[in-house]
Amino acid sequence: MSEENGFATRLRELMGEQSVSAFARKVELSESLIRKYLKGSEPSLAKANQIALKANVSLEWLATGCGYQYRKAEVVDMEALEKAMKLTTDLAEQNELNLTNEKLMKVIVATYQYLRATKKKDGYFDLNEATPFVHYVMGLC
Repeated sequence: MSEENGFATRLRELMGEQSVSAFARKVELSESLIRKYLKGSEPSLAKANQIALKANVSLEWLATGCGYQYRKAEVVDMEALEKAMKLTTDLAEQNELNLTNEKLMKVIVATYQYLRATKKKDGYFDLNEATPFVHYVMGLC
């Protein structure tokens, strides 16, 4: 593979205007290791994957130059979204809150994020635990 299409070129592109030290901190690798890669050394799969994850790019693009540069968005947890929508709308109705669509969507998104963050290892969503949070967010809107 020629230098113009190599890992070092993609790494430079990924770094953009960042300094080597700033980028090294971002990807949690040593500055000397990043400099080594910039000079043409190829990283191990584990190191390339670490760079890709920390820099939010696809490993395929970083390693080969093929595919999409940026990773695709995370898959939506439909169960969490459905529970967030139901909990939010039910609480709004129970409290006779007339939230505008925009405000209601903000509360649903915040509730979804809360449920995703507090999802139990077995996949359980504790809606009783989430209810005070939803009331709090509704009060902010």
